Amino acid sequence: MKTGGSESPVAVIILAAGKGTRMKSEKAKVLHSVAGRPMILYVVETAARIAGKDVIVVTGTQSEAVKDIVSSYARVSFAYQARQLGTGHAAWCALPALGDHIEHVVVLCGDAPLIAPETLSDLIDMHIVRQEDVTVLGAQLDNPGGYGRLKINADGAVERIVEEADATEAEKSINTVNTGIYCVARNFLEYALKQIDTNNAQEELYLTDIVSIASESGKSIGLMLCRDNKEMLGINNLDDLEKVEAIIYGNEKP
Repeated sequence: MKTGGSESPVAVIILAAGKGTRMKSEKAKVLHSVAGRPMILYVVETAARIAGKDVIVVTGTQSEAVKDIVSSYARVSFAYQARQLGTGHAAWCALPALGDHIEHVVVLCGDAPLIAPETLSDLIDMHIVRQEDVTVLGAQLDNPGGYGRLKINADGAVERIVEEADATEAEKSINTVNTGIYCVARNFLEYALKQIDTNNAQEELYLTDIVSIASESGKSIGLMLCRDNKEMLGINNLDDLEKVEAIIYGNEKP
């Protein structure tokens, strides 16, 4: 697939609106420095390699500061999430910024700086070649605590994503997890985001619900496992930040 050019039908939405209270700082989470750079810039760099200028950063907390940092580095579009009502709502805020030529949307998290462009390119290729409506990037972990679990049916297809806060004990034992990264057909994304609700433990609009909506609607759902689980690491607290920095510097603990 041709990526990063004007002919590419792929856009990337980066979710970067959260406050990140567990960082113990007044600074917006995505502006925290990781190995000398704001973490959002790692994600923007990767997104630009995949989608060129068709990158939309969803801001919220300290929106102007995030926009200033990102704009000084890359030419992207911005969407504003005035209230943090969940990842589904954040993606919804970005829809008006999509160009008319966009047919597929990759959703990334602004706090996961290690995702590689090669992995995303493979995800997009799988999604397009197999004509999936949603393709989920998953991972298999020995200790899946903290991650949404991928429920896979008897046919080996993803049925839904269960957030840990909503998971039963049996579901918590599932070790195939959601990385929070998806490639979605634009027309299905626009449809599915209208269907999600807040019927969950957090009372938020979960982007993950588009998978169950796809399943219930008879849509096709693909799954690609991450080639290197380090790529999926998100930064939710200072310990996570130190772990990611150690990987970047090449001195992580075995």
